[in-house]
Amino acid sequence: MFTLVDCNNFWSPSGGGVRRYHLEKMEYFKDRADVKYVFVMHDSETYTEQIGSNAYIEHLKVPKVFGNWEYRYLTNSDRIAPLLVKHDPDAIEVGSPYIMPRIVNNVVTKHHLKARVYGFWHADFPVTYVKRFLSGLPFSLDQRGEELAWAYARKNYNRMTGVLASSEIILDRMKLNGIENTHFVPLGVNEVLFNPDKKDLSLVEELKAGDSNRLVMFFPHRFCKEKGLDVLLDAYPILCEKLNVEPTLVLAGMGPDIKRVQLAAEKYEHVHFKGFIQSKEEMATYYASADLGFALSAWETFGLSLVEALSAGLPLIAAGDGAAKEHIDRSGAGYVLDTVTPENLAEMIVAFVNSSERVSFKVKAREYAKHLNWKNCFDKLLRIYQES
Repeated sequence: MFTLVDCNNFWSPSGGGVRRYHLEKMEYFKDRADVKYVFVMHDSETYTEQIGSNAYIEHLKVPKVFGNWEYRYLTNSDRIAPLLVKHDPDAIEVGSPYIMPRIVNNVVTKHHLKARVYGFWHADFPVTYVKRFLSGLPFSLDQRGEELAWAYARKNYNRMTGVLASSEIILDRMKLNGIENTHFVPLGVNEVLFNPDKKDLSLVEELKAGDSNRLVMFFPHRFCKEKGLDVLLDAYPILCEKLNVEPTLVLAGMGPDIKRVQLAAEKYEHVHFKGFIQSKEEMATYYASADLGFALSAWETFGLSLVEALSAGLPLIAAGDGAAKEHIDRSGAGYVLDTVTPENLAEMIVAFVNSSERVSFKVKAREYAKHLNWKNCFDKLLRIYQES
């Protein structure tokens, strides 16, 4: 029987795209008779949970990252090596760039495991984290930092059998910087669940708050600068001045900037903080009931939440790079914002409100996203694991 193990420092119980990817992957593999699937989930305790006939979650006690996060980063091989030796997998997928690639590569080598190792490029970290973090510092530190990050990536990922990515823009950047054996694997969406039919008229009436002309905006992303939260919150008072009716803004999620969200909800009557929405069904209802969504991060490697939004017929304003731009360019279901500033965002939202294309945006969004599905994604992944 073919055995697959997934390892990922990016797993979080309140995470976004990476969490959704792993939950859907567990669902896909849990009832297969021909594959043994194991997900190593970092947790507060160590124990084994069987979730299907040949599918398991290996809960592994790993300390939390310092700060307002729910991530748990494995930093050495002591805890995970016995699990990998125990299951002796045919393939291991590493879903995070920090520490984990080195750990898994070294365990496979040290214990002479037969496993082929694959890296999933869930984060374009040389640009997203390193270059962006160092931007604005003297001595070209952002450029030097990015170069060192790409060198680190080549050292660790080129030891692997293959590297998987879900955006062709990101894939081209990886190849340009010397990442070898790459594979394009688009992720999926549950097009039955995330569907325009999930629109809830009573929720719409509640959010419109007595005025049918009120724009309803939905932001279900991690509360941090990377996702464009600061730009959106700074654009909101500008919108209140420019639009005849103050718009509704629903903010759903968690993250380091949660206090700023809470303050905005206290200050503005039509800004609502919903916290982290656990239920997929509730999330689908909000997508289908809103008028406009956002994909303001220029560093998305696929953007699961934005594809879920499109599948529910929700038009988007997207950043001008990465997977966000890729999806909007292909679908025609919204606007691309080349320079993400509060003023530019407010101007584009006003343009959307006054656009005659609002209905056609919804149709285009649904038409584009319904062709992406999880079965195709995981069928392709399994072929790569077994054949490359």
